[in-house]
Amino acid sequence: MSDERRFYEQEKAGKRRSAPAAQRNREPIAEVLRAWLPATGLVLEIASGTGEHAMFFAERFPALDWQPSDVHPDALASINGWRAQSDVSNLRGPILLDAAAPDWPIERADAVLSINMVHISPWASAIGLIDGAARLLGPGAPLILYGPWLKDDLPTAPSNAAFDADLRRRDPAWGLRRVEDFAEAAARAFDLVEVRSMPANNMMLLFKRR
Repeated sequence: MSDERRFYEQEKAGKRRSAPAAQRNREPIAEVLRAWLPATGLVLEIASGTGEHAMFFAERFPALDWQPSDVHPDALASINGWRAQSDVSNLRGPILLDAAAPDWPIERADAVLSINMVHISPWASAIGLIDGAARLLGPGAPLILYGPWLKDDLPTAPSNAAFDADLRRRDPAWGLRRVEDFAEAAARAFDLVEVRSMPANNMMLLFKRR
C-alpha cells in the first residue's frame, strides 16, 4: 500500500498520529461491534492506522483481546504511542502485517476487523484480507468491514462519488469497492449476512466464516 494512504492523518504528539475520522466514527462503529463481535476471544484488526480505534475498542470491550496490525512502520509507531498512553491490558502490541501477503504472522483469531482499508489499497489487498481471514477464523466467526462502499441497489452519494474520484487520482489502484464484488470474492469462504448503513454515507459489512 502506498505511503500516500496516510494523507488523512495528522501529527499528534511524539510518534502518535491522529485521524479526525476515527474520532467521529468510533462511537457508531462500537455500537455495531457490540452486536457483531463474540463475547470473548481475540480480535485481529487489519490496517489499524493511527491506533486510535484499537485503543478505544479495547477499552470498550475488556473481555476481548485486541490485536492491532499495519504494514507501515510509522503506523506501528503510532499504535505503540497510543498504547503507551493507555493502561488497557487487553490491547496487544501491534504486528507488522500486509493484508496482501500469503502468510500472516498470526495463526488464529475469533474475529477480523478492517476499517477504511479496502478503498485505499489495491484490490489484491482486499483479496488477501479475505484469504487471510479464512485461514484464521473458525466456522461462524465474523469478518467485519467498515468504510464507504458502492452498492448496486443504493444511489451513490455525491460526496462518495467525489471521494472515489479523488482516490483514483491519488492512485489508480484505489477507489470505492462494490459490496457485490467483495461479497462474490468472499463467497468461497464467507456468507454476507448483514449490511448496515452508517453515518456519513458509510457502511458496515458482516461476513461469517462458512
